[in-house]
Amino acid sequence: MTTPILRFAALAVCCTLLAACSTLNSVDPFAESEPPPPPAATAPVTNPLLGMNAADLRVAIGTPAFVRKDGADQMWRYDTAGCKAFFFLYPQGSDLAVRHIETLPEGKSEAADPACLNALRAQPSPPVS
Repeated sequence: MTTPILRFAALAVCCTLLAACSTLNSVDPFAESEPPPPPAATAPVTNPLLGMNAADLRVAIGTPAFVRKDGADQMWRYDTAGCKAFFFLYPQGSDLAVRHIETLPEGKSEAADPACLNALRAQPSPPVS
């Protein structure tokens, strides 16, 4: 009576071991696949206003509608009929320089919409004081 049970148990153990051996060489469905290739290098989009010092920015665009000062850092806001542009200026030597630009609404692929910045440059600049 114990013999059929032992045979069945031995057969079950052998089948389990055989099944385990057959999966050692199979592909793991949860394993990480080869990473995708990096995107093709594209030329960075450069904005001529980035890096501009504060005096040159005033000459190029005019007096901002609003200025916020946080210590030595400043945020200048310019308004047009269709958008608002925010210029973030940080100390560079003894002057301030534009390090970041954002617009509302944002650009499609960048924080600053080129159409908004072009509209800023196109509007007449008030006299610089």
